[in-house]
This record gives sequence, structure tokens and C-alpha cells, in this order.
Amino acid sequence: MLFAKLLPREGNFFEMFNQHADRIVEAAHAFSRLVANYADPMARDKYNQEVDNAERAADRITHDVNKALHKTFITPIDREQIHGLINTMDDVADLIQDSAETMALYDVHHMTEEITRLTDLSVKCCERVRDAVRLLARIAEADTAEAALKTCEEIDRLESDADRVMRTAMSKLFREEPDVREVIKLKAIYELLETITDKCEDVANLVEGIVLENS
Repeated sequence: MLFAKLLPREGNFFEMFNQHADRIVEAAHAFSRLVANYADPMARDKYNQEVDNAERAADRITHDVNKALHKTFITPIDREQIHGLINTMDDVADLIQDSAETMALYDVHHMTEEITRLTDLSVKCCERVRDAVRLLARIAEADTAEAALKTCEEIDRLESDADRVMRTAMSKLFREEPDVREVIKLKAIYELLETITDKCEDVANLVEGIVLENS
């Protein structure tokens, strides 16, 4: 009994998940403002920096979670679930930063309707990820577990919406854009933005597994 009391317990994993999810939403909102104000070079630089700041903060939290995982003997949920969740969440933040960087590197000159629509869906997915993650600490409560599962279902629907927008965007791009360089640039942007929603769905699947196994 004394040995058990001396073992490091739990850590503050749920709070760190919440902090990371907040940084994801910060990055998503900054990216959305970048898209909305893309014609203004100064605003573009400002929002690019905000995306970078949020992504770096998310990286630090991921590092803290993985460090705590090595030092904690008794965790609130399965260790593999903690590791998988935080690293998949970090992939979301990385993809948002990659999208912003790719726009700058490829010297994209204007935003398309499809970029705006995919950005909006990405922001909504990130917000739902935050909502689902916030419920994890209380999934022993039946109502909370059900709410988490419903939020995961909503993320799945948003990802399906992004798939449809992506297919339409690609069809339009190859039919209507005469400049091959623009085709290459926009194709890369569309794919990155759709991948953000894919990765949010991966987070939702992990959250769903945690809920089903621990509620």
C-alpha cells in the first residue's frame, strides 16, 4: 500500500489536452483571418505569425504531455490513448501551419471560394475537437459520454462535407484554370486544407475509443 501511494499518479493530462485544443483553435482562427485578409500583405504577415505562435505553443504542450507520460506510473486513461491523442492533435496544429507556409512559399496571389469554404470547415472541425476534448475528464458521467460521442459524429459530418468541397474544387480547378502553375499551387492548398479535417476526424476516432472504453 505504501509503495502504491509513492507512485506518481495521473499527472494533469486532461488539462494539457484542453490547453493544446485551445492552441489548435487559435491557429485555425488565425489562419481563417489570414485567408480573409490575404490581399493585405501586412495583415498576411501578422496572421502568419499568429499561426506560428499557436503551433509552437502546441508543440510545447505535446512535449510536456509526453514528458509527463514517462514520469507517471498511474495514468487516468490508457497510456497509448494519451500518446496517440496528443500526437494526433499536434498533427492538426502542424497541418494548419503547413497550409499557411505553403501559401507563402508557393506565392499564391489570391484566395478562391473553395479555399474559403475549406477553411471554414477546418475551423469548425477544430472547434468541435476542442469541445470533444474538454469532455474527456468527465466521461464517467453518462450524459457527458453521450455528448462527447455526438460531438465526434459532428466532426465526421464536417469531414464528409470537406471531402465533397474538395472533389468539387478539384473538378473546377482542372476544368477552368488554364495556368498549370496555378493548378499545382491550388491543388496543394486544397489537399492540405482537406487533410486538416481528415486529421480532426482521426482525433474524433481516438476520443470515441477513449469514451467507449472508459465510460
